[in-house]
Amino acid sequence: MSHAGYSVPRRRRWPLFLPFALVVLLAVAWSGLWSYAASQAKTEIAAWRAREAQAGRAQDCASQSVSGYPFRIEVRCEGATFTLKGAPTLELKLPSALAAVQVYDPKLLISEFTAPLDISELGRAPSYVVNWDLGQASVRGLPSRVERASLALDAPTVRDLGIVGDNTVFRARHLELHGREAAGSTPDNPVVETVLRLDGAVAEKLHPLAAKPIDSEIATVIRGINDIAPKPWPVRFKEWQARNGQIEITKARIAQDDVIATGAGTLKLTPRGGLDGNLQVTVVGIEKLLKMFNIERLMSEGQIGATISALDRLIPGLGGIARQNAAPGLVAALGQRTELEGKQAVTFPVRFADGAIFLGPFQVGQVAPLF
Repeated sequence: MSHAGYSVPRRRRWPLFLPFALVVLLAVAWSGLWSYAASQAKTEIAAWRAREAQAGRAQDCASQSVSGYPFRIEVRCEGATFTLKGAPTLELKLPSALAAVQVYDPKLLISEFTAPLDISELGRAPSYVVNWDLGQASVRGLPSRVERASLALDAPTVRDLGIVGDNTVFRARHLELHGREAAGSTPDNPVVETVLRLDGAVAEKLHPLAAKPIDSEIATVIRGINDIAPKPWPVRFKEWQARNGQIEITKARIAQDDVIATGAGTLKLTPRGGLDGNLQVTVVGIEKLLKMFNIERLMSEGQIGATISALDRLIPGLGGIARQNAAPGLVAALGQRTELEGKQAVTFPVRFADGAIFLGPFQVGQVAPLF
């Protein structure tokens, strides 16, 4: 049979290359988008540094590079320096800091920084050195308005170089600090929610009560801080008091050995800078807490102490028995028996009156005015 006049149609080849061509075009377009985003990142960094410098917070890098293609914009700063103007002006130095944003989510910045952090007065040798195994931070809301921020440090330590010998003044297994705008916050009336978590924190050189590891989680609402420009702390505290600033401790839990304390309340400052406010505290292991605050010394003074000393004069040794038997009564005087985390506890008020600290009815300390 003849097949004259019949021809097999030629197969079109271009559809085979179409997907490949689309992929190439998308790659070229994405590369252009990434290059534009990287250029914008450099512009934003320069503008941000200019704004920070005007506010008294200057930042600089010995060298800076941008990478992260194809999905991230990574800015690496080697030899990072931060200068905070004030009295005195402080200089902070880091070996390296890496900040990254996803191209599809540019408002979330994630950073990682290399220890140590040297803290010194401008032009002087470091006074403090902060170290850690892993340091990370994140900020949501840049470049316009910060909505929330977080800091996490594994195995942080703080050394005071002015101390001879063991100069570690703080150490912990882990530290976290979180902050965000609270509902109803405005630029004129800022409200910030914070959470501080410490795991295995020790600071015996700061206070004897912190000589053993402490685990804590403290959530607060801070009102009245609308200025973060560098300035001396007494000036900052005075301005905060004038704005009727206050700290509301919404939830706090502190544990050390078998002593557990939880609490909530509000603190502020008086016109002379004294701490003022009330906390409601619940404690497991109240007897150990009384020894920590040396309540026994308070019992040996004043009217209670005079009565017990009179017993000693009548019959030697009777006063010691009275002191031992006074402890249960003292616990009852502090507050009410209750239960916390399945253990027996006592709930009582802690009052701050213009700097004086009262544990129930007993004054246990004094906080110096903050300005």
